[in-house]
Parts: sequence; structure tokens; C-alpha cells
Amino acid sequence: MASLTKNYRTTLERIEKFISPLYFTDVNLYGRQYPYKTSLPTLLHFDSNGRIPFKEAMEIGNFTPTKVGSSFGPTWTTHWFKVRIDIPESWLGKEVHLRWNAGCESMIWTSDGIPLQGLSAQDRQSFIVCSNATLEDLRQTFYLEMACNTILGNGSPTMISPPDRKKYFTLDLADIACFDRQVYDLVMDFEVLHGIAKHLPKESIRCYDALYTANEMINIIQKADFSRESYASAKELSSKFLSQHNGESQHKIIAVGNCHIDCAWLWPYEETVRKCARSWSSAVQLMERYPNFRFACSQAQQFMWVKENYPALYEKVKYFVAKGQFIPVGGTWVEMDGNLPGGESFIRQFLYGQRFFQQEFCKRCKEFWLPDTFGYSAQIPQVMRLCGVERFLTTKLSWSLVNEFPHDNFLWEGIDGSTVLVHFPPGKSYTSTVSVKEIKEAVDKLQDKGRVSCSMMLYGHGDGGGGPTEDMLARIKRLTNIDGLPKVQHGTPDQFFSTIEENHINKLCKWSGELYLELHNGTYTTQAKMKFLNRQCEILLRDTELLHSVLLAACRDEDKKAYPELELERLWKIMLLNQFHDVLPGSSIEDVHREACFYYKEVVKGAAGLMDTAVRRLFGVPEGRGEEEELVLVNVLSWQRTELIRVPWYKDEISRRMWIEGVGKAMQNVSNEAGGGTLVPVVVVPMGYQLLRGLSAVKAPVFLEQKKDGSFFLKNQFLEAVINSEGCVSSLVLLECQKEAIASGCVGNKLVIFDDVPLYWDAWDVMDYHLETGRSAIKEIVEPLKITEQGPLRASLTLRVKIGVNSEMKQKISIDAVHPYLLFESTINWEENHKFLKVEFPVNVLSPQATYEIQFGNLQRPTHCNTSWDWAKYEVCGHKWVDLSEYDWGVSILNKSKYGHSVRGNKMYLSLLRSPKSPDAKADMGKHIITYAVMPHSKTFQQSGVIQQAYQLNYPLHIFPTSHLAKPGASHYVTNAHRVLPLEMHESLSWFQVTDSAVVIETVKKAEDRDDCLVVRMYESFGSRVNVVLKSCLPIQKALLCNALEDVVESPTHK
Repeated sequence: MASLTKNYRTTLERIEKFISPLYFTDVNLYGRQYPYKTSLPTLLHFDSNGRIPFKEAMEIGNFTPTKVGSSFGPTWTTHWFKVRIDIPESWLGKEVHLRWNAGCESMIWTSDGIPLQGLSAQDRQSFIVCSNATLEDLRQTFYLEMACNTILGNGSPTMISPPDRKKYFTLDLADIACFDRQVYDLVMDFEVLHGIAKHLPKESIRCYDALYTANEMINIIQKADFSRESYASAKELSSKFLSQHNGESQHKIIAVGNCHIDCAWLWPYEETVRKCARSWSSAVQLMERYPNFRFACSQAQQFMWVKENYPALYEKVKYFVAKGQFIPVGGTWVEMDGNLPGGESFIRQFLYGQRFFQQEFCKRCKEFWLPDTFGYSAQIPQVMRLCGVERFLTTKLSWSLVNEFPHDNFLWEGIDGSTVLVHFPPGKSYTSTVSVKEIKEAVDKLQDKGRVSCSMMLYGHGDGGGGPTEDMLARIKRLTNIDGLPKVQHGTPDQFFSTIEENHINKLCKWSGELYLELHNGTYTTQAKMKFLNRQCEILLRDTELLHSVLLAACRDEDKKAYPELELERLWKIMLLNQFHDVLPGSSIEDVHREACFYYKEVVKGAAGLMDTAVRRLFGVPEGRGEEEELVLVNVLSWQRTELIRVPWYKDEISRRMWIEGVGKAMQNVSNEAGGGTLVPVVVVPMGYQLLRGLSAVKAPVFLEQKKDGSFFLKNQFLEAVINSEGCVSSLVLLECQKEAIASGCVGNKLVIFDDVPLYWDAWDVMDYHLETGRSAIKEIVEPLKITEQGPLRASLTLRVKIGVNSEMKQKISIDAVHPYLLFESTINWEENHKFLKVEFPVNVLSPQATYEIQFGNLQRPTHCNTSWDWAKYEVCGHKWVDLSEYDWGVSILNKSKYGHSVRGNKMYLSLLRSPKSPDAKADMGKHIITYAVMPHSKTFQQSGVIQQAYQLNYPLHIFPTSHLAKPGASHYVTNAHRVLPLEMHESLSWFQVTDSAVVIETVKKAEDRDDCLVVRMYESFGSRVNVVLKSCLPIQKALLCNALEDVVESPTHK
């Protein structure tokens, strides 16, 4: 007779041990799921070393016998196995599984090359050979492709450590077994009952009902020695409990399967291609057996990989997309970083992603899906709306260390007032397993109780893929409507968002500005080379598209096909892939960053080649240098600009070739070490070209002298500066208002080094306490500050110093006759360990907010620590400039490839280099070229041209040699290898310009689906409202307003 008194703890643990996969498996229920097993009669092995397709493995594979207990490796190698199974006739009518565990990832294939399912030690160790064995099933052959890496790479000793490249994997399990589904169903019932008993409040009756029900089920089974009859009796008890339903008001959880797969992280890109196949084939296999199962999948790049490498699997994916079970989401090419890419890159992520989904599945994604990224730009809502997407899902903000975000459902407002609906699954994860604990916590942690009655749960193994398992689906079946817990049902993101829009949206709160992640802020700086190359590629692709667009508009109809649309799209997609949220931020292993550098350089080379083609067709090609050669200057920015350029001629030749306007200085010799030739000032028309036939003399040349105390005094028409012996700026005066920019008793351009040891996430995090360790980075002056250029157009100083423990820097400090800033160009050989290098400018400005450039605009952030929300932003992301201003005066820092910033009080910091050791032990080691400038200004940063100067620093004039192109009154022709193109040439010509200085023309490109149409993308950069006129000399017939996906949204305006 059962005891009337039960101890909660012992009873709960009794249930746990009865279904434990670790304890007492010889006598518990879990161990009876496979009552019969038999070894494989044939197990053959082939070491292919590299990743090769199935067909190639079959053609070249030399399969030899192997056995369980053998080891295979090392890391990143591939091994193929031929497996023959012989099912005993006594198993006819039984469910038979192939079991496999080598501690790493594998894919099972049919003998004719159809991928069936992924296998891994962590989440999936068996494959259903047959559900009801027949005579035809008894003899079968399969192939297994083993990848010598775990689902999360091979880091050692920790997950995020650099990979152990000598790791081997032992085949511990390879057999077939008869699966007892009746036992499995009971195990899942016990699991749910145990979860309810453990996680519901002990004060609740339901908790003890579950405890006593499970306990009695064990008694029934054990008393009958695990007989079939006892299983049925126990099932009756569990079914009675699980059939007790909830009331109508219970919270509803929409369960959406997913398998977040990082395009690269602790494994290289190539392995991700196989991860997609392993995960998606497993999901498809579940869809065939569970018609209610819904699986959301993002990233068009991954769909493309599967399409190209696994066509049979891709056809299944398309079939289940059509059925509504396999759900494309996100709309972007990859799940990119949310801070670092430029605005146009954000647009292209959606443009190419949505076009892919439209072409492949005849539908666009309705929601932006970015569960795992390191912060969210305040510009994202506007970009989403421009791309026709009004819903956003993410989970990562729950990782913030300091402040808990106050909402799970809210309206997010961008810098222009655009709003989108946002959902953070309250389970704070995209890798839920649908356990009772997670279900309960999803409601307990819900931030919007009373505002919403439903939420979403993303379940499935992720990061390294894997996806949902049968256990998860079994839990959902039991938790659909059970008293004491929220209702759980299969569903889609569209169903969830539609419910919120229809029933709850008017109750939601609004959040304005960025969604700042209070963690992973070191990724603004880590792997500086990634950031440098990314910005270089963004600029080069933009400029290349502009030139080809002009050529397209100017050429004859039959020549319009010459626009390199496919090649430009290919290059864009390569760069967009590298903007994945673990690649561009710098948080991947060394292999990934090496490959990403290769890809970036491919983009640079490809775009440069396309630009060369456009230049040749636009401006002609000189046949060698000589008297007929001229230079054409191309300005890709939409305003007139004055610059200094270096030409290959010297004074006499320049005087012969060019006129000089005005009285003053127009030339400066360039040393042979700097390339030779002559430095000259030029003024170039907006977004167009100009033949270099004249110079405008500079009335106020620069001045440089060494003072008695060893410091140097520099001056141009805008500034006066004093540089001390360590290259620091001890004084910087804006002549227009005679205001000192450097705070009293301080110096600017001070290199500061910090200890940089985070709590765990090495490449990701820079902790607040690093600020307590700052000190001068300069240890020794190797070459004292000296004059290298002395005017009249540019004056420069250089010095070489040792910094940190093992590093060295050579820095050039310049002032010139045409720019209102002091320029710093550094070459750093960086060899440090967990150190963080910044440059500091304490400025004579007091303001509670600093302004940072972001995509298509700017954002203000606090400079104080009044609240924990303010204090937590001790390291933030900005793009080309940051500004600290009072009412009529301020200081800006401009840069060419940096993103990490900090402004605290009056101290402005630009983050230069980090030196984490995980997951890439060589991160940031080696040579870096870093360029930044400090620009004091009067009035506002908008009125003083900070935005334009930052653009000009990043977008230099393009200078091309050409033949005599323009003669007054003449019509000219440009010849290429294919045909002669009529093109009237002028000494200067502006292709596009705008009538308001606040407006920036960001992009000019060919329309995606029309050869006779250009897309011109502009944005207002000041943060105001303007009426603007776009002017063009190109033969434009009409203008249409379109969104970022190039859908026409307004009727045409004719010329």
C-alpha cells in the first residue's frame, strides 16, 4: 500500500531518475526505448580530407573497413562512411533507427545522393530507417558524411577559445536498434509531469497533482515489471491529467521552430553551407511526419547555398514553403550587424534578400528577423519602412548587463518618426526547447502583462544550427492546452504579429531612438581590418555604380546592356555576406577573418576593374603618357568641393599646361619619398567631372615653425595649432571666433592605452572597469617630431614612438590650405595582449549630449552618467564623425575607418585598436593605417560643414589620365574595343546636384528591372525638413518616387 505521506524532494527526484538518460538506465524507463540492437554488418570509411560533394566522394572514394571505437580527424577534415544495415526479420512491423554518435556533426545520405538528415552528438543521434519494417526495408545502404567539428566548432579549452586544430573524434556508437514508441510516449509524458511538479509554485494544487500522478505511474509500471499492460495503465493516468484544459483567458504562446545558423563564427563559411543542409533536411524530415510543425528560416544567402549545393533538398524546401510549413522570414541577404554597415548596405540587404524570396517563392517577407546582433541602429525603423517591412523580431537585447529593457512588445520609432512593431520573445532566447520551465518563465518574464495576451516562442537548437527535434514537438503536443500553464500552439510569425496588430497595438508603448545593447560594445573596434575593408568596399561599390549609371544614361539604347548589373550584384552580395553579425564585428575565428579579407579584396579588385571600364568608356584612354595627356577629376559627392591633389608634373610643366587664377600659392613640390610630382589646389563641380586645365591660387598659405620650447606652431586660414614633442595638441584655436578647442591644462591627440580583460566574451566585450586603467600609451620616442612638409599648401610633422609593450607607431600630423581640420595619419604595428588603444581629445566644450553619425543621419547620446541608462553607454557606435557642441561652437572628430567612440563630459575618445585572444588569437595583430581629424567649428555642425568634410575625407577625388577630350563647340566620341559611343564633352560637367546643402545624394544606380531607368537615393542629413530640387544634365524624361525595393509609390513627374 502506498505511503500516505510523500516527501516532495525525494518524489520529484524519483521521477527524474526514472527517465534519466544518465542514471540507472539499465533499470529505468528511459533505457527501455531501444530494447533490441544489432551491429552494422558493413562499416567502410573514406578520408576525403576536404569538403567535397557526394558525387565526388562516390567517384574517388577508396572505402576501407573501420569499426566502432576508431578515431577520425583532425579538426575541419571530412570523413565518409558506407553503412549497410541488415534488419532482423523478427523486427518486421517495428520502428527501426540507425544510431550514430562520433561526437561531431554528420549528414546521412541515400545511396543515390539524397541528403536525409543531420546528426550530432548534442541533439540528434538517430535516424528513422523505417516506421513499420517490411521485407523491402531489411537490406539498405546509407552513406554518412562526417564533419570533424561539433555543432559549435572546436574551441579549446572553452567554447570561444581558438579551435583545437588537432582534435580527433571517436565513433562511439554505430548500430541499428528497434525503437519502442510506446515507451518514448510515456517518457515524454513523465517529462512534462516532472516539469509541472518542479516549476509550478509548491503552493499550487496542480503541482502536487502532477507529482502524485507521475509517482503513481511509476508504481504501476514497476509493480508489473514494465509490462505492456502497465504502460497502458500508466498512459491512462497521464492522459487524464494532460487532458485537463485551461480557461479562455490563459496566455497563448505561438511556438515557431527555427535553427538560427551563423553564416560563419566558430567555423568557416564552407562549414555553414553543410550546417544548412544538415539542419534543413532534419526540419523537412519532421515536416513530413508532423503537418502542424512550422519552421521559420531567414537569410537569403543560406537559401542560395542550399539551392546551389543541395538541389534535391531545395526542391523539398520549396514544396514545404508552398504548404506553409517552411517559412522564409527576415527579408535580408544575411542577418547583418545592426550598427556597423552603412545605410546603403542596409538597403541592399533588403533589396537583394526580398528579390530572392520573391523570385524563388513568389512572396516577400513581412517581418525583419534579426534575433542575434550586437545592437540596433536608430535608423533601422526607417530603412524597414522604406523596404516595405513593418514588423521586427529580435532577442539579443535581453543580454544587456545593466538595464532590463522594459518591453517585449512595443512600437519602435526611428530618427525620422517612422515606427515599426517589435516583439522580443519573453523567453529571451531563440533556442528554446519548449520545456515546462521555459513555458512558465515566458509568462512570468513578460514585460507587457495587461497589454497583450500572446507571445512567441522560438524553439530549436541554434547558432550552429540543428533546429527543432522530435522531443520538442512531442512537448508542444502535450502542452497545447493543459491546466496550470499557458496555451502552446504551432504557428507562424505572421499569425502572431497579425494578432497583435488586430487586438493589442493601441495599448503598446513607444520607444524612440536606438536599441542599445549594453554588451558586446568591443565589436565596434575588434578586427580593425574588417572595418577598414568594409568601408573601402562600400565606397568603391557606390562610386563604381555612379560612373556606370552615368554611362548608361549617356549611351545609345543598344548599348544599355553594357551596364555590369550581374557583376555588381555579385560583388554587393559578397560584401553583404561579410556584414554578417559575427564577421564584420570581428567575433569569429581566425579562419573566418582570413576568408573574409579574401572576399573583401575580391570586391575591391572587381569594383576597381568595373570602374576602370566605366572610365575608359566615359573619358577615353590615352596611349601612353605624353603631351596630349590630361587629367580628369571626378567628384562623386553632390556638392562642389575644394581639394589638394598630387599631379605627376612639376612647376614648369604645370605652368605650360594650366592657367592659374588669383594671386597666391598654387603649387608645392612633393618629395620623391611621397611619390614625387606637385601638390595643387582644385575646385571640382558637384557629382561630376572636371578636366584639370586651371588652378585657383590659395590666398592664405599654411605656416609652420618650431618654437623655442621644441613645440611646433602650425597655421592655415582656419586654425592655429601647437603640437608638443609627443605629437599631442596643446593648443587648437579656431580663428573665426578666436576660441581655444583644447581644454585648459590638457592636450589633444593623446594616445591612451587601457587594460582590456572582459568577463568572458573576449572579442565582443569591453567592460566599464577598463576606464579605470587608462594611461599614456607612449613608452619611448624613437624618432623625434620633425618637419616633413613646410608649405605653402600643406605642412606636416612626423614622429615615431613605441606604444604599449611591443608596438610601434609612426604618425604624420598635417594642416593644409583648404581644409578646416588638423589631420592625423598613423601607421601602427600592433602587438599587444588584451590592451585597448584610444586617442583622447579633452575639448573646451560643455554639452549634455554628443552627436554621432549613423546610417542616413545622426543621433544624440548623453555625455553624462545621470542614470544607469546613460552610464551604460560608455562605448558607442558612430560612423564618419562625432560632434560635441555648445550653442554656437563645437569640436568634431572625423575618421576614415573607425566606429568605436566615447564622449564623457568634455573628453572625446576615438577607439583605435583592441587585442583580444579569443576566438582569434591573432586578432588585430600587425600593421594598421589609421586616419582621423579634429575639426573645431563655429555655429552648428550642420552649418559649419562637418558632414561634408567627413564625406570628403572618406570619398577622395578620383583622378584619371585621359586624352584631349573637350574643345569648345565640338562634339566628341569615346572609343572602346566594341563600338564608338557619341558623348558630348565639356571641360566640366555636373551630372547631379541638389539645391539644399542638407541633402546628400547617397546612391545612383540602375533600376533592378529596367535598363532605361536610374535610381537616385537621397537623404536629409541635418535632421530637418526641406524642399529640394534635384538637377541633372543627363537625358531624363520623367521622375518617379519609389521605395527602397524600387516599387513605384507616386505617379511620374514629367520633365
